Amino acid sequence: MPRTRRPPDPNVGQRDRWMVSYADFITLMFALFVVLYALSSVSEGKFRVLGDSLFNAFGNDVVERLPPVTQAPAPDLPLRKLTKPTESQARQREQMRGMAQDISKVLDALVRGGQVKVTQSNRGISVEINASVLFASGQAMVRPETQRALQEVARVLAGTEQGIQVEGYTDDAPISTGQFPSNWELSAARASSVVRLFIDSGVAEPRLSVIGYGPNRPLTSNDTSEGRARNRRVTVMILAEAPGKVVDIALDGPAIARTGDKR
Repeated sequence: MPRTRRPPDPNVGQRDRWMVSYADFITLMFALFVVLYALSSVSEGKFRVLGDSLFNAFGNDVVERLPPVTQAPAPDLPLRKLTKPTESQARQREQMRGMAQDISKVLDALVRGGQVKVTQSNRGISVEINASVLFASGQAMVRPETQRALQEVARVLAGTEQGIQVEGYTDDAPISTGQFPSNWELSAARASSVVRLFIDSGVAEPRLSVIGYGPNRPLTSNDTSEGRARNRRVTVMILAEAPGKVVDIALDGPAIARTGDKR
């Protein structure tokens, strides 16, 4: 029996025609976003590249309808002004430099032996002295053979006006004696011994202060004997600024209570 052919469905070609319109819509949307992105950061070179791309894709009509490019001038950014140091600041820096050189000369033998380190920074002059030079193990009395060197340093400092901060440091090995229950007391006592020697050698007492850091702020690891020896030290810090006058800061508005007032 001969087969009968099914007549072609007239709707087969119509079902997929929406894809053509959808593809055209996606292409136009892509071109729109490309234009918006390019215009968000306009430069002459980028605009020419965009125009050539649109010309090749859509023809000359689209390129002719693009608005002219106006390059906005770059804003003038404020330049950071380099402030020239004042005459007093320059004089103080020169004075501090001379002071550091004088201290290095006084402690020349210890500096060459690596037991004293003299440095200068914006904070001031740092004289780092190894504790083994100054004290016996677990003690806070300055060795007699080292007192002469500290007295020479004090003579250099006596003629100046900068504040002097003496800082004591220890390693992390615990100590517990009747005189020093912990490393806090030992570090503070060692710094105090240096301060007392400075006062006896002519340095004005109001210029001096003592800080005991104990085992905190080590210079290196305490895992080796060399590291522990490096961390046991006393640092004499000659501050760059002279101690200023203390001024009380007034509170905004009336005080709630003052000393001696009764509510």
